[in-house]
Amino acid sequence: MFLTNGLFGTAHIIMVVVSILLIVLFSILVQKISFKQTIKILLGVGIVSEIIKIFFYIIANEERYGGYLPKTDLPFHLCSIQIIFILLLNILNNEKVKKFILSFMLPSCLIGGFAAILIATDSARNAPIICAQYFLYHIALVVFSIKIYTTDEFKITTKDYFSCLKFLLCLMFFAIYINSMLFEQSMIDNPSLQVNFMYVVNPPQPGLPYLNENHGWFVYIAHYACLILLAITCCYIKPIYESITNKRKANEN
Repeated sequence: MFLTNGLFGTAHIIMVVVSILLIVLFSILVQKISFKQTIKILLGVGIVSEIIKIFFYIIANEERYGGYLPKTDLPFHLCSIQIIFILLLNILNNEKVKKFILSFMLPSCLIGGFAAILIATDSARNAPIICAQYFLYHIALVVFSIKIYTTDEFKITTKDYFSCLKFLLCLMFFAIYINSMLFEQSMIDNPSLQVNFMYVVNPPQPGLPYLNENHGWFVYIAHYACLILLAITCCYIKPIYESITNKRKANEN
């Protein structure tokens, strides 16, 4: 097992520092290539990452599941489903749809990627190859979100902010349904592993200071929703500020 000394142990802190350095390095490098090329590279990274993950978990659980993936390793987490959106960006020609997808990916890749690095889940504590896959994939997501923010091809607006919030609300209900559909079967397969896609069932790690179930699920999900709202608002603070400023100027005139 890797990162065996736990969250924010020595190994984890080293991985966080290395991840930040790689994010800075790759963010500089991707500025030299076009946005379209960046999307193609990200698709390749996502496909390779998913292939590594699929075969690792099938082989690791072969005695229990044979050629099946454990239900907990299906790609329904916020970062995992980004591969679908990356694929759509590569094949779609409709600019409005692509902008809608990017308005969601900007905060979700940035927040989800950083959160996954800082609060490394059990996935990061497996063999070195899966640990490397885990961190490199999330590094790629963060780098892509920075590329979205800095590219001249995509200008974020307050309309994109509200579109993102609506889509995330839909995803929350999607996650609740998916977890509910797979819960019973996953408990039969392995009672020690509970499905928890997008962490709407319970916190990503026990003992967290803010995201915990000390006061029940409703309080936890409220805390979770408020944290996400705050993080997304921070990502869109520039267009929100510009919108408020422009309205004030218009009213003064």
